[in-house]
Amino acid sequence: MKFGKCVMLATAAGALMMVLAGCPQKEGPVERAGKSVDKAMDKAGKKIEKAGESVQDAAKGDKK
Repeated sequence: MKFGKCVMLATAAGALMMVLAGCPQKEGPVERAGKSVDKAMDKAGKKIEKAGESVQDAAKGDKK
């Protein structure tokens, strides 16, 4: 009898997890802040790359 209850409980828990995973969830303030930080880091990375290219170009120009 205990084995049947465990199987039924596991099945119910699995079904509940599937239902909750399918529900659309609203984006919270932490997620929005995280996305904002990601965008800022991406922009900063691109500017650093440009600065590095400028330094390389300047170094090549000095060698000539």
